[in-house]
Amino acid sequence: MQRNRKQSFMQGIMTLMLSQVLIKILGLIYKLYLTNKKGFGDAGNAIYNSGFQIYALLLTISSIGVPNAVAKLISEKLSVGDNRGAEKIFKVAFAFFSIVGFSGSLLLFFSSEFIANVWLQIPEAKLTLMILAPSIFFVSLISVLRGYFNGYENMRPMAASQTIEQFSKTICTIAIVELICFLMGYQETTGIMAAGANLATTIATFISFVYLFSLYIKNVKYDRKSENIKNYKSIRTLQIVKKIIIIAMPLTISAILGSLNKNIDSVTVVRGLKTFMSEEQAKIQYGILSGKIDTLVTFPLSFNIAFATALVPAISAAKARMDNRSIEKRISFSMLVTILIGLPCSVGMIIFAKPILEMLFPNASSGEFIYKISSISIIFITVEQTVNGALQGLGKVNAPVISLSVGVLVKLILNLILIKINPEKFIFGGIAGAAIATVICHVISMTISLVILKKNVKIKFYIDKFIIKPIIASLLMGISSMYVYNFLKGIIMQNIAILLAIIIAILVYVISLIIVKVFDKDELYMLPFYSKISKK
Repeated sequence: MQRNRKQSFMQGIMTLMLSQVLIKILGLIYKLYLTNKKGFGDAGNAIYNSGFQIYALLLTISSIGVPNAVAKLISEKLSVGDNRGAEKIFKVAFAFFSIVGFSGSLLLFFSSEFIANVWLQIPEAKLTLMILAPSIFFVSLISVLRGYFNGYENMRPMAASQTIEQFSKTICTIAIVELICFLMGYQETTGIMAAGANLATTIATFISFVYLFSLYIKNVKYDRKSENIKNYKSIRTLQIVKKIIIIAMPLTISAILGSLNKNIDSVTVVRGLKTFMSEEQAKIQYGILSGKIDTLVTFPLSFNIAFATALVPAISAAKARMDNRSIEKRISFSMLVTILIGLPCSVGMIIFAKPILEMLFPNASSGEFIYKISSISIIFITVEQTVNGALQGLGKVNAPVISLSVGVLVKLILNLILIKINPEKFIFGGIAGAAIATVICHVISMTISLVILKKNVKIKFYIDKFIIKPIIASLLMGISSMYVYNFLKGIIMQNIAILLAIIIAILVYVISLIIVKVFDKDELYMLPFYSKISKK
């Protein structure tokens, strides 16, 4: 099959990783534009993100978990040669989630006023919610299409559609906000600009859907010509729906809990801060956390989400073949690379929190302390992502629900206690309380998921390989880059100094990993660039 040509495990990961990096860069561009835009700033971020988090929650209910569920079922069918069965699963899922997505869109549209005024206590978010409503329908269908291609272990369509969607969103965000400013000026238009920025989301999701659906239609004829009906086993439509729900529900609940993590902030931060500051100041503080800090902290996660996504169909297929060695090898390698991605990102962002904020948000650079706290969570979130992807692939879909439930409950309790405390009385009070609560939430969730994984897969996580060597390489990176930055900032412009220090940090980190020999020979051959070099 030309369209569904299967990629190797690492090819799929690299495809998704490159796509996610590009997506995050594009996302950072429009975030920088909005935050530094006159009349928007942290107040605009509060309106934009409060509405977006509620939308994300409903979107989670209607679509998140669907790609992995569809991918898992299709990969299992394909592993035994049942192509027609895989096609039927897709069609049933597409029809079912079109109804679910449409219902979600209607719910958000007609409840927008209540959510904005009662839940969020940010009335300006009403228009944002109404404009975002159609996106739920389109993303539900997009999720099924992505799951279909992922089931073939072909990550290219998913990567391309995500990139197209983010590129469209970036262009439309800037164009729409500029048009609003041109027509209405900058006075009293913060809420309108936030709504306009979210209109770009709806437009982008529609474009992404059209791309994926046209790709499916274009190539489905080829699949039918080469269809193998020999291994087809008839399965009733209701049975398919039941299977999808059984698999998708725990994944969806996990995603809902992850989304609730952000919604806990959107509901509790402004309320809690108003106990010792004005409502306007509280909104600005929430805007700092949700607009700038969350954007920067989630940027490194794009490097790692590829492992969590690719692990599900890869492990599902290996499990169907009863290939335990492949399962253990892929989980172990993914965990190692995850740690090597997350740890240096945490260290680097903690060290350079202030200059990064000043470089990226010159008109609104506050939030250094919150940024440092939030950066600690990166290593725990990345490991949690990979472990949960492995558990889902193994069929242990309830495990992430259990771990996240405990973590989110702890965060809610800590938010309610810490945010109301004036930071002048306690350093981790106020907005810092929300940040530290997020860190603790992911530490707990990661630990529980890891314990469950170790009980189900015989993988040895050696302390020197998975902890000591990555820490040594990260510390060498941090110390050297800090000295470089401190030396250069007195000689050249600060922004150039920080960029050069980051480049040096990357080089030192790579060299350090080579020196400490963190990869063994088998793991080196799993790296695409190494296998190509070794063949030459």
